[in-house]
Amino acid sequence: MMKILILGALSTASLYFTQTYPVSAIPENLKKNADAVVRKDFTTVQINKINEIKYQYNTVTTVLNKDGDSKAAIYIPYKKGDNISDVKVVIYDEAGKKVKSYSKSDFGDFANNTQGTFYSDNRVLALSHTTAFYPYTVDFSYQITNENTVFIPDFVPFSSTNISLEEGQFNIINKSGIELKTKTYPSKYNYTSVIENDHGNEKSYSFKNVPAVEDAFLIPQPVKILPKVSFALTKFNLAGKEGTLNSWTDFGTWYYKNLVEPVAVSTPAIKAEVAALQLQGSTEEKVKKIYQYMQTKTRYIFVALGIGGWLPMQPDEVQKKGYGDCKGLTNYMKVLLDEAGIPSYYSVINSGFSPVSFDPDFPKMGGNHVILMIPTDKGNIWLENTSQQLAFNHLSYSTTDRNVLSVRKNGIELVNTPAYTADQNKEKQFLKVKIGDDNSMTGEGSFSYTGNQYDYNLGFANLNPKDKNEALKSRFAVLDFEKVEMKNFVNDKDKAVITYDIDFKTNNYSKKAGNSLIFRAVPIFSDNIYKTEENRNLPFEIRQSFKDEYEIGFILPKGYKIDEVPENTKITSEFGYYQLDFIKNGEEVKVIRKLQVNKGMYPKEKYNEYISFRKKTINMDHSKILITKI
Repeated sequence: MMKILILGALSTASLYFTQTYPVSAIPENLKKNADAVVRKDFTTVQINKINEIKYQYNTVTTVLNKDGDSKAAIYIPYKKGDNISDVKVVIYDEAGKKVKSYSKSDFGDFANNTQGTFYSDNRVLALSHTTAFYPYTVDFSYQITNENTVFIPDFVPFSSTNISLEEGQFNIINKSGIELKTKTYPSKYNYTSVIENDHGNEKSYSFKNVPAVEDAFLIPQPVKILPKVSFALTKFNLAGKEGTLNSWTDFGTWYYKNLVEPVAVSTPAIKAEVAALQLQGSTEEKVKKIYQYMQTKTRYIFVALGIGGWLPMQPDEVQKKGYGDCKGLTNYMKVLLDEAGIPSYYSVINSGFSPVSFDPDFPKMGGNHVILMIPTDKGNIWLENTSQQLAFNHLSYSTTDRNVLSVRKNGIELVNTPAYTADQNKEKQFLKVKIGDDNSMTGEGSFSYTGNQYDYNLGFANLNPKDKNEALKSRFAVLDFEKVEMKNFVNDKDKAVITYDIDFKTNNYSKKAGNSLIFRAVPIFSDNIYKTEENRNLPFEIRQSFKDEYEIGFILPKGYKIDEVPENTKITSEFGYYQLDFIKNGEEVKVIRKLQVNKGMYPKEKYNEYISFRKKTINMDHSKILITKI
């Protein structure tokens, strides 16, 4: 009987290890809206001392379809001096049976190059794995030990849409004797909650059965929906530079001393550069002249060298080579301003489509971009130093409406970047068109863009004339152009305004109805499709306010008269307003169209109200004008 029991146990164990992760075991609610399901995401962090931290990772991810491949990518980012061990990868099929396994020797070692040609101490071990079947499961584990204790990652269920989590655990063991600060940020929308266990120097956190955030229309970033836990040691190390992190003040002092001051060094060549500019006028005029000079002689290349990749290039290197990343170019601009006697502040920011700010009450290392702030009597001047085309004192949609870590000699000050109003984010469109009795339309137009709408049109600046025309065809695809030509393109880098003119012709714009022609009142508009959702379960975010003002003058073909135009219309809503007016004048009719949309984070219950508002604006853009032969 004992032999039978032992054989049975061995058989059961064999079955367990060969069918560990069958896809059939995934709860159905975790498959909904998911391209991949994280079956297990276990991390153990052991802090041994101020300059030694050990991470043990184990993730098991089931990829349900091809779109989920990137969510189970097998790679290990590291820097020189990191110790990587116990690397294991096992691939399972749908039934949970082992297909293949890999070890560290199967990985390639590459420069961690995600932004084109650059110089970096960052490396990555990566495993190239392809599959001929779906679904499949990747069990990936490794350990890594390094000296940088300032970067303890946040614990979140996941960071992208269309991925769900079965179970996540984060264990942190502090043997260093240094105080570890933690802060839990609950989900504002009760999407899920974190389970916490605190045993003094050992803390554990977990999430269970977190459904995927669908990549739905106007969905906020998952970081704005999900809970998270943040960690920071009050004493830390970064590439041999030790510091304290009790407050933004002492962290800022360390940051300035170690990452700003060492590279804020001028040279005779830089002094000569500034002297040659013969600066005169107000502070704003001087800053503008230096900034636009800097733009003409530099270009962006990502560089991650020195003090963990956080130390900017020396300004004389940027000056000689004519390139740098956001850190190097911002520091170079800062040194140029120093030579002109103009104070400025190196400012770290979270760059991205949706604004994310630093927590004033929980200091920690962070940010993914650097810009420059110059205080003046008339307000702060903000400089984005990585673009050769961007206007002076203009921040793009990826850096507006959030705070920065403005680094000072005596600490960090959290300062808000500008938040552009709808009036500042404006498109103006003037069209003069002739309706042909052959259903064609020929015309000319002029366009003007400011604020974030300036950003969306900045890409035209780098295109040749042919590509500009092709881009216009794509942009205004609502009109089936026979031909279109962009002319007089101007990027006004003093005022942050883009203007251009177009000549165009399109066929089949109007339709014949007996002796009449019918045509749309608004030729060029956004043709987005807006769909209601009966079961919307998350809020929606309109990331930018904007305003459009159109004036369209239609010239009728000879022998025609205006027969019918729609009634003047105005639609008002908490989401904005829309106005369409018609002015008849003999053989001409003028259409005035105004649209404003207000930014905000709106509750899910109002989603269909917003969709209804936008559908009404689209319907009004489709309003028809009727002209008839005399």
